[in-house]
Amino acid sequence: MLERIEHGAILELRLARPPANALSPGMIGALREALEELGDDVRGLVLSGREGMFSGGLDVPEFMKIDRSAVRQAWVDFFAVMQMLAESPRPTACAITGHAPAGGCVLAVFCDWRVMAEGEFRIGLNEVQVGLPVPDPIYAAIAHVVGSRQAERMCATAQLFGTEEALRIGLVDELCPIEEVIPRALAWIEMLGKLPQQALNRTRALARRSLAEPFERLDEETLERFVDEWFGDETQGAMQALVDRLAQKSG
Repeated sequence: MLERIEHGAILELRLARPPANALSPGMIGALREALEELGDDVRGLVLSGREGMFSGGLDVPEFMKIDRSAVRQAWVDFFAVMQMLAESPRPTACAITGHAPAGGCVLAVFCDWRVMAEGEFRIGLNEVQVGLPVPDPIYAAIAHVVGSRQAERMCATAQLFGTEEALRIGLVDELCPIEEVIPRALAWIEMLGKLPQQALNRTRALARRSLAEPFERLDEETLERFVDEWFGDETQGAMQALVDRLAQKSG
């Protein structure tokens, strides 16, 4: 489900849940646990996936099977993953090895650097398409990466972008052949490791403050309201329609 690959002081966490690396409650929990267990010996972090598919986003069919309590816990875990990436004391790079819609894009934008495979791949946020409002911390991260006006365009229209357009708008920082994606992510972190670390760390914390601040407002009331919306008729109907479409494709 989640592979740990050590590259000296850099740790690669590779999503390994075929075929789509979909973010099930179990996968999200595993990511949270792995991030919570990072020691001081880890000086940099790379998130990666399999060739052709970084992550297809939330495993909607799996989420549709679980009750409110389990859905709430999955979102608590996912917000914790986002917050740990936003506030990470170590540089983080996302090796986007293929498609990265929805939750896959979310993981990417909370990292410092995004390198994506060249080719016919798509990335973006399509939450609104399945009836789910974009949570404040996710919107803040998108705005941090691409700017306010482009964030509105992305989130409100549920648009997915090809690789060249993603590079043009700043959603990803670099494109390269698929076999070079992980090495390029590692090289970027190694480059930062050669800089004066105290100056780097203080500057990163300042630059990424806008990513961390929304989590200060994520209280119990806000979380309950979000879960209420998840179980609302519009969202449930849109997600059921998605599950039906997926079932037809697999059938």
